[in-house]
Amino acid sequence: MLIGELAERSGLTTKAIRFYEEQGLLQPATRTRAGYRVYGEDALDRLAFVRAGQAVGFTLGELREVVVFRDRGQAPCTHVSALLEQKAAEVDARIAELVELRGALEGLRDRARRLRPEDCPASTVCHLITPASTRNH
Repeated sequence: MLIGELAERSGLTTKAIRFYEEQGLLQPATRTRAGYRVYGEDALDRLAFVRAGQAVGFTLGELREVVVFRDRGQAPCTHVSALLEQKAAEVDARIAELVELRGALEGLRDRARRLRPEDCPASTVCHLITPASTRNH
């Protein structure tokens, strides 16, 4: 299929398909005599894999690593499992950071409810957000 059809069927732009090909995520297309890219049905599966991987937080570099395993004829399962463990740990760390941030925001919100605008000194932009209130973030 030509790149336009692949774009239509995959829901991607032709520019994105060319980019994925340049990044090694998609096998290089064969070319017609006129120079048009021609892709096989397997390109749809590969592009669906890339989109699914991105949806769960994989970077293009990480997806390229997985693709390399498959292109060498090796099952990438062990590598993907390790990446999944790493991603889960990163999400856990981010959740912890967000919980801490939420606590800080709730504290500032509570403080804001008690303070009066006329008490805001002219020497500060806003007395609610000060270096002391943001030092952990």
